[in-house]
Amino acid sequence: MHFKVRGERTGGAFAVVEHPISPGIIVEPHIHRHEDELSFVLEGTVWARVGEREVEASAGSYVWKPRNVLHTFWNPGPDPARILETISPAGFEDFFEELAVLLQQSPAPSDDAVYGLCDQYGLTFDRSWLPQLESRFGRMRMV
Repeated sequence: MHFKVRGERTGGAFAVVEHPISPGIIVEPHIHRHEDELSFVLEGTVWARVGEREVEASAGSYVWKPRNVLHTFWNPGPDPARILETISPAGFEDFFEELAVLLQQSPAPSDDAVYGLCDQYGLTFDRSWLPQLESRFGRMRMV
């Protein structure tokens, strides 16, 4: 992940991060309580499910992911993809930094520690879509 515009530069209005998405990766389906996200596909093709809507988004496409709506995105391959994500309001970019620090601890942090951090940022997960998505797109590595 690459931080392009931090919230401090926008008065907290929004932040922009770039996510590379390797083939075979799926982001665990989740809900943000506090942020809306707008993803712009820079390279490759990603699929996304937002609520009951599923889209295949190629380079140049946008995907809107409003707060309080379950969503996920994935790259079934074969090529890598990149998205530019605008997060509004800003602040959630701090989650990525805190998570990276937590995951570098030795020994590895407990699931409770990781999910506790998620809870602090209003992030919850729901894996109910995964079996159906993997039956269509094959087994993917969840991040």
